[in-house]
Amino acid sequence: MKVFSNSETFNYSWEEVSTANWRKYCPWNQKSTHVIAVDTVSRTVDPETGILRTERLITCKQSAPEWLKSIFGGMDESQVFETSYVDPRNKTVTMVSANLTLSNLINVQETVVYRPLNDHQTRFDQAAQITALCGGWQRIKNRIEDTLVSRFRENAVKGKEGFEAVLAMSRRVFAEERERERMMLLQAQAGNIRMAAAA
Repeated sequence: MKVFSNSETFNYSWEEVSTANWRKYCPWNQKSTHVIAVDTVSRTVDPETGILRTERLITCKQSAPEWLKSIFGGMDESQVFETSYVDPRNKTVTMVSANLTLSNLINVQETVVYRPLNDHQTRFDQAAQITALCGGWQRIKNRIEDTLVSRFRENAVKGKEGFEAVLAMSRRVFAEERERERMMLLQAQAGNIRMAAAA
């Protein structure tokens, strides 16, 4: 088994990050073009804790090296099952995911947690455990695990860049929407004043 871990700081509030997280794979993110589909399987809210629990199936284009594809049958797509927990009281977003594709040969368990550092920054902690289950020489297992750890490392850089773009666009869109609502309110108030003056 090999372990990958990564921590980042986003200069956005937890509220912004937890909201934008649902748009992580949208067209605003040019670094996530490998994600073909995101299907929500279930979504529930615990009435006592307020925790939102969501299960999603994420389908991706396979980006593994050709030698690894050849070992596992040259599949072009892979699926990951993700369960997320948004805890508004403790201000945490926790996402736990596992590969469904080739799970009898490789086991990848990933946990991601977002929590506030302060009012304007959010910490991102990522940990993944990668285990090659295929029979054969330990050297082959090690090479498979090392390759997947390297892929996690590369994707972590792209993931941060892509999510930063989503966060920036979300902030801009929400600011524009707030301004639009403010202008509509001002126009309504001006209309009420004109009507009162004409009465």
